[in-house]
Amino acid sequence: MIPAGFEYHRPSDIASAVSILQEHGDEARVIAGGHSLIPMMKLRMADMGHLIDLQDIDALKGIEIGSDAVTIGAMVTQHELITHEGLSNAVPLIKEAALLIADPQVRYMGTVGGNVANGDPGNDMPGLMQCLNARFELSGPDGVRAVAAREFYEAAYFTARDDEEILTRITIPVPASGTGYAYEKQKRKIGDYATAAAAVMTGGGTASVAMTNLADTPIWSDAAGAALAAGDVDGCVSAMMGAIDPVADNRGPIEFKKHVAAVILRRAIARAQSRAS
Repeated sequence: MIPAGFEYHRPSDIASAVSILQEHGDEARVIAGGHSLIPMMKLRMADMGHLIDLQDIDALKGIEIGSDAVTIGAMVTQHELITHEGLSNAVPLIKEAALLIADPQVRYMGTVGGNVANGDPGNDMPGLMQCLNARFELSGPDGVRAVAAREFYEAAYFTARDDEEILTRITIPVPASGTGYAYEKQKRKIGDYATAAAAVMTGGGTASVAMTNLADTPIWSDAAGAALAAGDVDGCVSAMMGAIDPVADNRGPIEFKKHVAAVILRRAIARAQSRAS
């Protein structure tokens, strides 16, 4: 199908983009890489009168590496996450996860901001950002505010971002030296959403565990992390299995998904522990 007609905007700064959102309300949507929105527009599942392209806003680009945290612009592509040497050294879990997203063509255009802001429970980055304890910077008519990734997702495609706000940057604490990490993902074929995926960090008496596409939001479990930090792998898996809430679909029935989730989580834990020092 062909998308319905719309007016195209390409602002050069965040304030202008927010102003267009304010002016047109529900009739306006922002577009980053376009891998989620454009297919919906072609199917007439998303119909808006105004499309705001963020490609020309330099303030949404770039990766900054600090001693305690890294900051990633919302328009940074998955390809940039993979190829940025400083980011790979500071937070290697990001590169590991990005390499498992879709295929190279998608990764050249798909952005980290679009992946986390859309609220799609099948996307990889939301659960990863919860595991990393990231914070999302949101710019809107009332200024700038920050929301923790662990508090951002409310339901499928519903987040803490207001309609007139734009997710602009992501800040991630640099893991302590010697932290073990792993991202494991089971999918039917290249480019597919995960049947189950797990992000794990552990070391120094702390741990963090999150899983993807096993509920209507990504699942980060404090209890699972606490169990793993104490060395109780079975307790970690049990806590996470109690937190997920998969539904049957073309990736399998509920019991199959729970089985896959447990297998994937154990693999991620084992690999993260092997990397910890």
